[in-house]
Amino acid sequence: MTFPDFSAGDATSPATGPSHARTLKGMSGAARTVALVLVAAVSLASAGGVAAVTQLTGNIETAQMTVLGPDRPKVVLPKDPNAGTPLNIVIMGSDSRGGDNRDLAGGEDAGARSDTTVVMHISGDRSRIEMISIPRDSTVDVPSCTTEDGATTAELYSTKFNAAFSQGVVAGGTVADGALCTVKTVEKLTGVFMNGFIVVDFAGFSSMVDAVGGVEVCVEEPIYSEDANHLSLDAGAHTLKGVKALDYARARKGDGLGDGSDLGRIGRQQEVMASLARKVLSQEVLTNPAKSLNFLKAVTRSLTMNEELASIDGLAGLAYSMRNVRPDTITFMTVPNEYDPVQTANVIWTDEAVQLWDNVKHDRPLDFDPDAPSASPSASADASPSAPGDDESADGTSEPSPSSPAPSSPSPSPTEIKQAGEEAFTGADTTKVCG
Repeated sequence: MTFPDFSAGDATSPATGPSHARTLKGMSGAARTVALVLVAAVSLASAGGVAAVTQLTGNIETAQMTVLGPDRPKVVLPKDPNAGTPLNIVIMGSDSRGGDNRDLAGGEDAGARSDTTVVMHISGDRSRIEMISIPRDSTVDVPSCTTEDGATTAELYSTKFNAAFSQGVVAGGTVADGALCTVKTVEKLTGVFMNGFIVVDFAGFSSMVDAVGGVEVCVEEPIYSEDANHLSLDAGAHTLKGVKALDYARARKGDGLGDGSDLGRIGRQQEVMASLARKVLSQEVLTNPAKSLNFLKAVTRSLTMNEELASIDGLAGLAYSMRNVRPDTITFMTVPNEYDPVQTANVIWTDEAVQLWDNVKHDRPLDFDPDAPSASPSASADASPSAPGDDESADGTSEPSPSSPAPSSPSPSPTEIKQAGEEAFTGADTTKVCG
């Protein structure tokens, strides 16, 4: 079974159809372990599972098998079949009310939506992961798409972005159908080919957070949200466990939550993702086999993803090639936007978004600016050494002038605070300060 037509701009051939992550159960033990590792890494954009395996296997004493004879077959490490080629994966958070999600859904209407959509770009050299949030309230045109069973959805004009996911679910009846329509819409809007998709549901996210012992967040002012299961948090630093972390990431309306827009929620979601990435990549998880295994199990229980992304060869190779990912190599940002003057509850993408997607398409860092002037030579590089004078002794050593103030220790530079949701930041940056 193949995807519907995902072509956009000069996008290449379509990928293959969706498959639930549980299809990995048929794999051999070692292969399945590596596969689960990458599923965890990709779904959270942290490569945490990869780092966990790297750390744990590093504790094992090794010996070279070549001592047993020169004719032994050479051991070949897994190869990334897409090495040198950037990958783009659409990650969606599904609020389907089925199964374990029913008790976590809060007071909203039944249905299935994707209020969280992130395009994850993995650079061709595997040195960068970039997470680009798409506001669900973006005013867009949604193209017609075909579901797994052959149903066709209607085109939609000037509607909210997350209508694409709903259209697919209504027409085809599955989360995968919603994902397929979202992927086609993303490609149409950006001109960038997407290599796959991953959908994580409420229960899956909650379990992931619990598996690592919670995530740390900073709350600048008291929060109360009736709609988010009566979420109540005092100002200060908090370690949020599964359900409460989910409520915090989903909360939109209430006290201490800004203007109640989706944009404010995106900032909190990015902070939670960054915190989870730091936790997964921390020694607390990496050196704890039980915690690492629980995390990998939690990740795979509630995923839907395309078959090509879940192929064992691709997973093993990509997992190995991403083994050096760190929090400071993971960047989070939101598609540049401004309020829609026609539909004031929505936003529209600005001209800066065009450059953003062009950077993604050509595998350039997100902040690349083709019009920026080249860096000017350092003034110190052009400076000539001065001749000995009043401030320099005959032997070339400096001596302070009587009229010069005594040298002082440099003042520490203040910590730069990045505004999550409004500007790009990495998993190592500070977005809030709690006393």
